[in-house]
Amino acid sequence: MPAMLTTLIAFLVALAILIAVHEWGHYRVAVACGVKVLRFSIGFGPTLARWKPRRQHPGQDTEFVIAAFPLGGYVKMLDEREGPVAPEERHQAFNTQPLRSRALVVAAGPMANLVLAALLYALVNWVGVQEPRAVLAPPAAGSLAAQAGLQGGDLVERGALDGDELEPLASFESLRWLLTRGALDGQDVVLEVAGAAGTGRHRELRLPLSSLAGHDPDASLFRAIGITAPLSRPLIGEVVPGGAAERAGLKPGDLVRRMGDVVIDDGQQLRERIRASARDGEPRASDWQIVRGDQVMELSVRPDAVQEPGQPSQRMGRIGAMVGGAPEMVLVRLGPVDGLWSGVTRVWEVSALSLRLLGRMAMGEVSLRNLSGPIAIADYAGKSASLGLTYYLAFLAFISVSLGVLNLLPIPVLDGGHLMYYLWEAVTGKAVTGVWLERLQYVGMALLLSMMAIAMFNDIANRLG
Repeated sequence: MPAMLTTLIAFLVALAILIAVHEWGHYRVAVACGVKVLRFSIGFGPTLARWKPRRQHPGQDTEFVIAAFPLGGYVKMLDEREGPVAPEERHQAFNTQPLRSRALVVAAGPMANLVLAALLYALVNWVGVQEPRAVLAPPAAGSLAAQAGLQGGDLVERGALDGDELEPLASFESLRWLLTRGALDGQDVVLEVAGAAGTGRHRELRLPLSSLAGHDPDASLFRAIGITAPLSRPLIGEVVPGGAAERAGLKPGDLVRRMGDVVIDDGQQLRERIRASARDGEPRASDWQIVRGDQVMELSVRPDAVQEPGQPSQRMGRIGAMVGGAPEMVLVRLGPVDGLWSGVTRVWEVSALSLRLLGRMAMGEVSLRNLSGPIAIADYAGKSASLGLTYYLAFLAFISVSLGVLNLLPIPVLDGGHLMYYLWEAVTGKAVTGVWLERLQYVGMALLLSMMAIAMFNDIANRLG
């Protein structure tokens, strides 16, 4: 299946699932509260399919619809504010329900997304997923990891935020998540490591991530920390036609032993040296020692200089080839209880970090470049689907958390905006007037459109370079 088609199908399936679950949350709680639901729609625009189940809850006559544009959905309820309501049905209208019931109906959509995410994370934990073992590549000179004493080949066995109890780290991804939390929270991280991939002396180290407060949570963050990838063999993979690698005579399967006077032990080390080759101007040719089969060869390689993504003033070296072999993998799998608890915990952590990141964006402490739109989401959907079912389920879980958190923000037109109105009503005893509702809707729509525009701009800019 072509990559573009895979991406499109994976994106549409993800949208359909997440929207359906979100709207089902509104629908199910509305029905439970005695509200009459007129329509349950997945998508907007022209109707592609509609049906009415023969068996419905008492008092319900809901029409279910699939529409042409799957970029959202809605649950239309009986409401006096939207049309006339027969006197005998007035008790089923949404606007006549107690404040508590209205709040529950509105909150049910985002909460359904969060529950779905927890179940998906739990399912991934139960099935198991292959992840790189937490064996570190050599940290970059001057990085926090290098200053702390971490070395290439170290196995990180346990870790925790400063002040918490050390917990086992099942994989390199678990380590990256811990580092992400520490950097965004401005907390130091304590690691317990064993040298030589677990065979050496155990030692405890501290990474002062609090010094990175205000740093954008992107690839440059992990370069500053010095932990960017697990240990891997410095192999040359697929070679791009016409690139620097092909011009130099490099071929897939070549094992790089030396770059100039520097001994190469790891794929990440090789990538960083290639990357850094253009920082002081045009890259110069250097002699590489490679192993091809049973032959040791010397090749002169001159990387190309390209613009650093998101940093127009900086350039980096590229050779036009995949660099680095597959790292050592480990199957991460948890039991029924541990897997479910880990799923719930991950939803809480992702939600908290998402809110913190949005808050820092609003305060100007983090760049708006970190906002992603539908193009980036579609790209991630395609990539995760191509890796396998468990990776796709983990992607769905992450996006479901993001959708739930976004809808809980106190922005008019979102579910969180309506909950904000209900909070005002609970405190003052008075509902928000129609005039103010209309004004706040305009404000909310402007904010939402602005966020969407920024996200789309970021998507396009990142793909253009």
